[in-house]
Amino acid sequence: MKYLVLLIGDGEVKPWDQQTPEEQASAMELFGAFDAACAAREGVELLAGEALSGPGDATTLRTRGARLQLTDGPYAEVIEGMGGFYLVEAPDLDVLVELLGILPAYDMQVSPVVDVAS
Repeated sequence: MKYLVLLIGDGEVKPWDQQTPEEQASAMELFGAFDAACAAREGVELLAGEALSGPGDATTLRTRGARLQLTDGPYAEVIEGMGGFYLVEAPDLDVLVELLGILPAYDMQVSPVVDVAS
């Protein structure tokens, strides 16, 4: 099953721009360890993953009255700022949650991907 993992908040981690270079390097080591653990785990494939720019760079698109409207910034009622994402193929949610425990203590949202071809 494919899962979209959204890194949606700093959780117990200081915001990136408030971390020392040493803290940032330590976090990057955890991301590397997550990548390696996914690669080493049978049935798990890391399909995509990227860090995202800050919420001030986001654009929200809405369709109202058959017209597309663009607004600067994130859709605040849903999310303050997304830091990044992963698209992961994993046998089940339990395996994925175990692997996500390697990452920094961010707030995350995990959603199964719907296979529309089925």
